[in-house]
This record gives sequence, C-alpha cells and structure tokens, in this order.
Amino acid sequence: MSIKDSELILNSDGSVYHLHLKPGDLASTVITVGDPDRVDQVSANFDTVDFKQHKREFKTHTGTLRNQRVSVISTGIGADNIDIVLNELDALVNIDFKSRQVKSELTSLRIIRIGTSGALQTEIPVDSFLLSTHGFDLNGMLQAYKIHSTQNKAFEQAFIKQSNWGNKRAQPILVESDKSIENQLISNNILKGITATCAGFYAPQGRKLRLTPNDSKFLKNLQNFTFEGSKITNFDMETSAIFGLSKLLGHQACSINAILANRSNGTFSNSPKKTIDELIQYTLNKLIE
Repeated sequence: MSIKDSELILNSDGSVYHLHLKPGDLASTVITVGDPDRVDQVSANFDTVDFKQHKREFKTHTGTLRNQRVSVISTGIGADNIDIVLNELDALVNIDFKSRQVKSELTSLRIIRIGTSGALQTEIPVDSFLLSTHGFDLNGMLQAYKIHSTQNKAFEQAFIKQSNWGNKRAQPILVESDKSIENQLISNNILKGITATCAGFYAPQGRKLRLTPNDSKFLKNLQNFTFEGSKITNFDMETSAIFGLSKLLGHQACSINAILANRSNGTFSNSPKKTIDELIQYTLNKLIE
C-alpha cells in the first residue's frame, strides 16, 4: 500500500519536506550536530564537499573524507526536531518516493551525534569528551511510538521510585547506543556514561532565571540516582531521541559530547568553540580509521 501524500510530504522538486533532500544527496554515514554553523565546522575537514542544502534549521553537507562518503546535518535543538530528522533520513533510504512504498530491502544508516552537554557529576571536568552508552529519555517524545522492545524497565522503575517521579510527567525510557560505533569511538581519554535527554534547557534541566522550576529537587535527584553501580552522568536535549528512533528504524546510532558545563560545580567552558572543534577532529579521525 502506498503512503498517502499527507503522511510522506514531498516538495515540488521531489525532495523530502523539511530537510529538502533527495535520496542521492545522503551518505550512509551521517553526522548530526545541533547548530547549523557547526555543519561548516565539520565539513571543513572533508576532502571534498559535493552537495550543500539549507532549509530552516536543517543544513546538510555531503562529501568525502579519505575516500569515504559522509554527510553532516544540523538538527536544531530538541527531541521534536530529532523526530523530523530521523524519520526523514530514514525515508530517504527506505521509501521509494515514486511508488511511495517501503522498499523490500532496507538500508541501515550509521548516525553519529557530535553534541554539547552539561555534566551532572562533580568528577566530570569541563572540556572533557563523553560517549553516551545510553540515552535516558525524560521528554516524552518516544512515547508516541511503540518503544517497549527497547526499554530497560528495571532501570526506569528504579529511577521513578528513587526520584519520586510523578505519574503526570512523561515516563522515563532508557535506550542503549549502538555498540559497534561506540567501540570505534572509544579511547582511554573518553569518558562514558548515561545521558539524560530533557524537554528544554531551563526549568526542564533544573535551571532558574526568573521562573522557578516546578520540581526543585530535579537536579539533585538526577545527580544522586544510582542503579547497579551506574549513575546518570550528563544531560542534553537530543541523544535519547536519536537512540530510540534509530533502534526502531534499524539504524546504528551513537552520541559523543563535549562537556561545556558542570552543573554540580557551576562552571562553564572558557573555550567552547575550541573544545567542540577538538571533538570534531577526534570523532572524524576515529570514524575513518
């Protein structure tokens, strides 16, 4: 059965609606970044850049790096944007746009998030790199999907109990990264941990400017939670959404983060651009080894 026009929306040139990409524009290895300006920071390291597209916050460059074809795309901020990006990336490789039918042979993309993050634990230094072994979804987007097969109910229930997580909030979901990419990116200088993915930047991450967070103990509960010796190390706004949708769609996904802030210590990087650039260099070198 063909997918209706209202469900798979294509532009007049045959490109997918939000990303404005056609199937041939995308490589099978895709780096995601939040900031559109960071796309240029990544693709500056490519040997060639053969394709560029930019629509809204979604900017894409595709080129080659040491004879391997690679794409880098900006997602913007938040799990709602990841919902758009992951579904449209999948459509580009696994749906025939002419027949509007799912292909009989599916393609698995390698998706690597190069992101920024805030540390929760005092021992995680600013300007360090942290590889997410899991994404801990606290924002609710994944609950729109049949996610049960990817969950870790024991971890989730322990968190609900220890943190007095109310039943009016989105139920937490733990999703594992792809271990093959994780093993490729890891080294002695890289920290590993569980990344909580929040619905916003201020109160949803326990920050207070003029508005008071509804849950005054949120930050402390995240910092103090333990399960079988594991702690939640940091948080962001994208990782769990990338992991969850990738698992459901059959893609391989990993997330590596530049730690720019430490919430326990109240510190922020003095050189965030330099730290991010070093993380980009490190990740590209490890991916193409």
